Amino acid sequence: MRAVDTNLVVLLFVQDEAEQVKAARQALTTDTIFIPKSVIVEFEWVMRGAYRESRAAIASAIEAILATANVEVEDAAAVTRAVDWFRRGMDFADALHLSSSSHVDCFVTFDTAMRRRARALAVKPEVIAP
Repeated sequence: MRAVDTNLVVLLFVQDEAEQVKAARQALTTDTIFIPKSVIVEFEWVMRGAYRESRAAIASAIEAILATANVEVEDAAAVTRAVDWFRRGMDFADALHLSSSSHVDCFVTFDTAMRRRARALAVKPEVIAP
């Protein structure tokens, strides 16, 4: 099993450097691949910030990663929940923080926008102010 960095995953979706795309594709198809959820967070950030991809395109890309047969994503259930909440308007990093905390009673933050979005989506755990 191999773990991969964000730049390999990004290259497969943006296809902007032919030689690197070829090398990335080969690296990602020769073995079982492990993708840490931190790579998924960074992938979303790069696709949104550097490539100006839409929320829908990013969510679809992450879902494609999750559905790839030889890919194991860390805490795939939490990533799947986060993608759903992201599609419904929550910031992806906030959604992943929250979905990774499903075993707790509440999530405490000063982020009023996160609290408001979580309340509107009725996600669990409850997001509260300190």
